[in-house]
Amino acid sequence: MLTVIGEALVDEVVQAGKAPVPHVGGSPMNVAVGLARLGHPVQFLGRIGKDAYGDMVAGHLKTNDVLVPLAPDELPTSVARAVLDTDGAASYEFALDWTLPSLAPSSDSASGGPAESASQFILNGTTLLHTGSIATMLAPGEAHVLAAVVSAHPHATIAYDPNCRPSIIGDVDHARQQAEKFVRLADVIKASDEDLEWLYPGVDPKESARKWLAMGGAEGPAVVVVTQGSGGPWAVCAAGEAECQVPSVEVVDTVGAGDSFMAALLSTLVDRELDGVQRRSELRAISTAVLGELIEYAARAAAITVSRAGANPPSRAELRK
Repeated sequence: MLTVIGEALVDEVVQAGKAPVPHVGGSPMNVAVGLARLGHPVQFLGRIGKDAYGDMVAGHLKTNDVLVPLAPDELPTSVARAVLDTDGAASYEFALDWTLPSLAPSSDSASGGPAESASQFILNGTTLLHTGSIATMLAPGEAHVLAAVVSAHPHATIAYDPNCRPSIIGDVDHARQQAEKFVRLADVIKASDEDLEWLYPGVDPKESARKWLAMGGAEGPAVVVVTQGSGGPWAVCAAGEAECQVPSVEVVDTVGAGDSFMAALLSTLVDRELDGVQRRSELRAISTAVLGELIEYAARAAAITVSRAGANPPSRAELRK
């Protein structure tokens, strides 16, 4: 079983004189859907409300065969609203709530006692856990996510994508501190060059990625990937560096491209049986040739996504074409 923890929300696009057009979104949720479409059993741990938008998110996950073990709560489903002016320029408004009390450690387990937390129970059997974006930087849920990652680390591969949202998490120092907490626990990291430029102003994103690779020592990252839009992905591991070109496609929009890349990257790791703690040393020993194959596969998934509207990740059959 694969697990994704993070936010699910509804994006509203609002134009003058027109009714809002809602779309299901949220970076971690998109990754969960991407993994399911690539044929993997996956559960999504996030929060939605008992409202129409929550039903929309739940329906989207069910349609894509993503398991949802956490029940809706009494708070409204999070909304990100893009208001378009007459020239088509967007301004953004957010109504976000990020709490995950279902994953909070019990008082006994938090103090080192024997009680098992809810996250430990839900994450039993997980061989790979992915998280990132708002979920790892917005209080109070950020602490619950970190506790879940710590709980899963002894038996699961940990994947992380900071997917920074400066318009929501405006404190770059806080964002950097949070990102580095997850970096030290992660085995596989994907970040865009824009993420790294924001987190570390004036530093070459590749140099920041190399520093991330060194964080955590023997228990730190095995692979750090930097996506660069049309410039193609670049990655670094203990054996060296790899890069590839992106396929040439007609771009409709770039919504969800990074999430499709992440899902495909994790999918091909699982296909190669590199997930789970028993494979951690093998993952750290991958060659640059294999690393290049991993990012090339992920880049093809992202290219399919940008060739059509919205966050619409490909199926395994589409990637085989």
